[in-house]
Amino acid sequence: MDTSRWTAAPARTATLRRRGPVLERAILEAALEQLSTVGWNALTMEGVAAGAQTGKAAVYRRWPSKEELVADALQAALPRLDGAPDRGSVREDLIELCRLMREAMYSRPGFALRSVLHECDSTTAQRFHEVIFEGVVEPSVELIKEVVRRGIERGEVRPGATDAYVCDVIPAMMMYRSKVCASEWGERDLTEMIDQVMVPLLRPLGRDAGDSAVDSGLVPGVEPPSGRP
Repeated sequence: MDTSRWTAAPARTATLRRRGPVLERAILEAALEQLSTVGWNALTMEGVAAGAQTGKAAVYRRWPSKEELVADALQAALPRLDGAPDRGSVREDLIELCRLMREAMYSRPGFALRSVLHECDSTTAQRFHEVIFEGVVEPSVELIKEVVRRGIERGEVRPGATDAYVCDVIPAMMMYRSKVCASEWGERDLTEMIDQVMVPLLRPLGRDAGDSAVDSGLVPGVEPPSGRP
C-alpha cells in the first residue's frame, strides 16, 4: 500500500512538467488571467506561478519583475492588425479599420492593458506605453496610411494626407475618449468620427465642403457627377 502511494506521486508531477516555450506560454497566460481577475495592484508573481502550476523560481528566472512579465504577456496576447480593409472607398475602409481597432482595445488583453494603465503609477505606466505604441498605435497608423494612400491614388483624397498629424487622429481620439470619457465606441461613434473629422481632413483641396465628399467618393451610395474629376 505504502509502496504504491510513493510510486504514484512522481507520475502526477511528471504530467505537469513543462519546459521552454510551453512553460513560458503557460506563465504568460496565467499573468493575463491574474490581470483580468485581480488587476495590476493585486497581481503577484506567486499567484502567477500558482496559476501556471509551476514554481515561483521558474517565473523569476524568466522575468525578474512583474512589470516585465506583464508587458510580455500583453504583447504576446494583443490581437494583431494584419491588413487594411479594401472595400473600394476610403470612408468605408476607415470605418472597418476602426472596428478592428475597437476589437483590439476591448479584447481581453486590451482591457487588461487599459486596467494596468489606470492602476499603476506614472513611472510604471511609461513601460506600458511602449506596449501600446508598438502593439496598437504604430500598426494602426501604418494601416491608416495604407488606406489613405489608396484613396490618393483613386483621387478620393488630397495629396499629402498621409502626414503624421492626420494619421494619428483616429488612434488618438479612440484612446483619449476610451480612457478619459469612458466611451465604448459604438457604431454611431465610429461613423461620426469618420464623417465629421476624417472626411473633412482628407477631402481634395480646392473643392468646397458640400461637393468634395460626393465628388471624391467619400459619401457612400452617391456617385460623383458626370464630367467632374
